[in-house]
Amino acid sequence: MSETTWMKTEASPVAATAIRFPWRLYTATFLIASMWIHASENFRYLLFVRPMLQESLSMVPDVAPMNLAVFVSWGIWDTVLSAMTVLTYWLYAQVFGPSVRSAVVAGTISWLSSFVFFWHAFANLNLATVADLIVEPSLSWVELVVASLIARWCFGSSVLARLVGERRAHRGV
Repeated sequence: MSETTWMKTEASPVAATAIRFPWRLYTATFLIASMWIHASENFRYLLFVRPMLQESLSMVPDVAPMNLAVFVSWGIWDTVLSAMTVLTYWLYAQVFGPSVRSAVVAGTISWLSSFVFFWHAFANLNLATVADLIVEPSLSWVELVVASLIARWCFGSSVLARLVGERRAHRGV
């Protein structure tokens, strides 16, 4: 894979430094965060989402089924969600630094751009109960903030950077 660089402007518009995207570290971080997101999504679906949907949408035949096609679809969703969340953290941390605050804000941005749109549409269609709108968005927010905190730890880990062959730990980003 070729090296990708971006220019980051410093104090003067003339002075710029190249930012190298850490592909190997990103991939390792994505895989680690993905384990968390897959586990969290399945936990949330089986213990909260499925029973709540079956109750609130009981008039829909075979609502919230459990079969291979559904789990493959959710597996793809979880993978895309993981990739997006880790990338959002990395991009945010490039500008604002690798702090816990950056992880919380990046996780919140990922949450807003994925789950909030869904639950807003669900509520607008009059398909969500109050419990759906309190429990689900809250749990999904925690899920993505934790994923961003995992990304912060992974990008800042010199051990992980060495393990995957990155030149340095990129100051947490």
